[in-house]
Amino acid sequence: MVFPGNIWDQLKNLTAGDLAKALKKDGWTRDTRGGSQYIYRKVSLSPKRVSIHFHPGKTYGAKMLSGLLGDIGWTEDDLRRLKLIK
Repeated sequence: MVFPGNIWDQLKNLTAGDLAKALKKDGWTRDTRGGSQYIYRKVSLSPKRVSIHFHPGKTYGAKMLSGLLGDIGWTEDDLRRLKLIK
């Protein structure tokens, strides 16, 4: 997923907890399986599934975060709506 530099500056401090809260707020439900790997599902016209590595307080590297956001499918407007960016 390609975002402008000012967006990445805001996302680089996104923690696993922040991402999990945003997924829940957006209607994703957490599967009960997984240990440190949280699996989220969203039922819609085209069901989606995403797996995040959850380590409290840890942030993601640029490549990992880019891949996660691409899998989730959030746009800049979605990130603003979920208050992940300003």
